[in-house]
Amino acid sequence: MEAEKIKSREHKIVVAVDESEESMHALSWCLGNLSSQNANNTLVLLYVKPQPVHSTFDAAAYMFSSDVVGSIEKYGTEMVNSVMQRAEAVYRNFQTNAHIVRVVGKGDPKNVICNTVEKFKADTLVMGSHGYGFFKRYIL
Repeated sequence: MEAEKIKSREHKIVVAVDESEESMHALSWCLGNLSSQNANNTLVLLYVKPQPVHSTFDAAAYMFSSDVVGSIEKYGTEMVNSVMQRAEAVYRNFQTNAHIVRVVGKGDPKNVICNTVEKFKADTLVMGSHGYGFFKRYIL
């Protein structure tokens, strides 16, 4: 009876995605392993935009024209769209009925990721390794 309750309850999985192949590999792994265990899953695709230059260094922002700042912001939006499209293409390759939620955060990735996990009360966080080997992952 307890096993049936666990299988029937909603599982929330946050997958941090970015431009790297490792993050798409982590998403594939998640879809192939975690989401197939339960049909009642919410998959949160999280992309964290880095702080724009003008908000990090307000004094330096005055050196940039509004055109440059606008171009940087446009590039950031295009990057979000590109990453989310790639993630959705990976998702479509799997036979899963997980409910997809797209979240775009801004700021320090570790804080945004932790806050998103807390906000959604996620059961699982999946992230790529950025190609780090065993030793570097151990140190980090």
